[in-house]
Amino acid sequence: MMRIFRYALALATLLAPPIAIARAAEQTDLLLVLAMDVSRSMDQAKFLLQRQGYAAAISNPQVLNAIQSGPHQKIALCFIDWSGPFEQKLVIDWTIIDGPAAASRFGDLVADAPRSFYDSTSIGAAINFATAQLARAQFEAERQAIDVSGDGTNNAGPNVQFFRDQAVAKGIFVNGLVILTDIDLAPFPRHTNPPGGIEKYYRDNVIGGAGSFVMVAEDYNSFGRAMVRKLIAEIATRPEQQRLVPKVAATKAVSQGRRTAK
Repeated sequence: MMRIFRYALALATLLAPPIAIARAAEQTDLLLVLAMDVSRSMDQAKFLLQRQGYAAAISNPQVLNAIQSGPHQKIALCFIDWSGPFEQKLVIDWTIIDGPAAASRFGDLVADAPRSFYDSTSIGAAINFATAQLARAQFEAERQAIDVSGDGTNNAGPNVQFFRDQAVAKGIFVNGLVILTDIDLAPFPRHTNPPGGIEKYYRDNVIGGAGSFVMVAEDYNSFGRAMVRKLIAEIATRPEQQRLVPKVAATKAVSQGRRTAK
């Protein structure tokens, strides 16, 4: 009887599923969500310039040098498209960027990704979706940030400040890259040229967290250059610096008055 019991016990041990061993998440210097506006104010030419600007900026040598300057010498990125209240898509899932090869692969995926939406502008829903991506990231970092690019105000969906404040309460920094639109050429002037300008709108409603900032692209053609500066600022800033630096604009628009409504 005892032999039968021992045999049964041994068999049960062999057939038992293996015990899962928890593994520590890979450490990076920054978790960054790149959130690209693909709403209807972005015509196809502007959409392609944004895609190309993101792709080139990620592989830029100065950006790669900034990544190498960190303690872990790597960051993790994901990329989302956003438009209306229920229109957010994870285009590229979390990816480690630790050198030219990884950056080039990520950039190629960005450049080749088809457009996801073409509708209204819900910045609040975009921030909420980006916050959820940070919560499910399989990597860890002391700094987490959402990088919102766009050319207009929130005109649909939930309150921007509500979801911005929720993200900030979780220790997430929300930064902005605004694209200026000449009011004389704007198809939606109240949307792209609100009172005080789109830079002020982002400063008042979108960005959040100590050290958060707005950068300005004078037009779509200069988007790539502005994106490089923005990535360097986000990557190279150490956690203690972000806690101490006040909310400022990293660049200022030239001749802003010509582009805003009177």
